[in-house]
Amino acid sequence: MTTAPPQTSTTTASVAAARTRSLALEDEIARDPSRFRVLTGERPTGALHVGHYFGTLTNRARLQQAGVELLMVIADYQVITDRDEPGDLRSTVREILLDYQAAGIDPERTTVFTHSAVPALNQLVLPFLSLMSVAELERNPTVKEEVRASGGRAMSGLMLTYPVHQAADILFCRANLVPVGQDQLPHLEATRTVARRFNHRFSPACPYFPEPDALLAPSPTILGSDGAKMSKSRGNSLLVSATEDETAAFVRRCVTDAERHVTYEPDRRPGVANLLTLASLCTGAPPEAVADEVGAQGAGVLKALVTEALVEHLRPVRARRAERVGSGSDPLEVLERGNARANEIAAATLDDVRELMGTSYR
Repeated sequence: MTTAPPQTSTTTASVAAARTRSLALEDEIARDPSRFRVLTGERPTGALHVGHYFGTLTNRARLQQAGVELLMVIADYQVITDRDEPGDLRSTVREILLDYQAAGIDPERTTVFTHSAVPALNQLVLPFLSLMSVAELERNPTVKEEVRASGGRAMSGLMLTYPVHQAADILFCRANLVPVGQDQLPHLEATRTVARRFNHRFSPACPYFPEPDALLAPSPTILGSDGAKMSKSRGNSLLVSATEDETAAFVRRCVTDAERHVTYEPDRRPGVANLLTLASLCTGAPPEAVADEVGAQGAGVLKALVTEALVEHLRPVRARRAERVGSGSDPLEVLERGNARANEIAAATLDDVRELMGTSYR
C-alpha cells in the first residue's frame, strides 16, 4: 500500500522473511486467486508519476488480471496527516482516476473508493485505538520520522494515530493481503497487532479479523532526475500523463556520473543504474544486458535509449488516458460504484464489530 508518508527502513531479517513469504504467496495466488482480498491505495497528493506506475500500478493491474479481488482506497483524509492544506483534492483525485484507468485498473472489476465517502470505515478507528498504546504509536517508524522531520512543529493527533487509521483501511474489508514496499512492513505489523488483539479480546473462540500478509512489491524504487526517490514535491518526477517532449526533457536532466563506460552497479553508480532499470522495465531486457549494449558509448547514448524505451512503453498507457479525457465523462463518476461497494462492506463489518463488542442494541 502507498498511503504512508516516507519512513525509515526495517531490519534485514524481517525483509528477508517477508520476501520468502511473498514468493510463497505468489504461488498461492497462481493456484487460487479467489482466496485473496487485497487492499491498497495512496494519498491523493498529486497526479501519479512513473515511480508509482512501475512501483505499484502495474502490480495492481497484474493482480486484478490474475483474478484477485482488489480494493483501492484514495486516502483523502490522510492528506492532512502531515500538511496544513489538502489542496485541490477534487482535481487531484480526477487525475489519479485517469492514471488508474490508463494503467489498466478496471472500475468494473476493482473497487476504487475514497476515505471520506465511507463513514463506517472511519468509525472502526475508535475501537481500534483502544487496542494500541500511546507508547506503541510513538515508536512507529513513520511517526518517529515525522517527529524528526517536523523541525519542532507540533505533531497532529491524526499523524500520531496514523497506523491505526491504516489498520482500519485494511481491516474494514477483512483484507488478507497488502502489497507494500519493505519500508511499510512496520505499518502492516501494526495492523496485524490490531487484528490479533481485537480477536483475543472480543472474538477468542472464532477470530474475526484476518492478520493480513505482506506482498512485497516486485519492482525497485525509481529515482527522480536528481537521484533522490521520485516525488512530485521535489520537482524530480515524470508524470504518467507527460508528453513525449516532457519525457525526453526528464531523461536529459537525470544525473549520471563522469565514467563513460556504462555498467550496472546500483550501489556505486545509482544514477546510471536507475536509467538502466527504467530501460529494463520498459523492454524486459535485464539491466546488465542494457548496460552491455551501451558499453563505452556513454551516458548520451544511454539516455537516448531510455527516452525511446519510456516513450514506446508508455505510448498505449498515455493513449488510453487521452481517450478517457476526450470521452467527455467525468472520471469522478467511477467512484459512485466503488464508494457504494465500500460502504456496503464497511457497514457489514461495523455491524459485526458492534455485535462482538456487545454494543449492538437492536
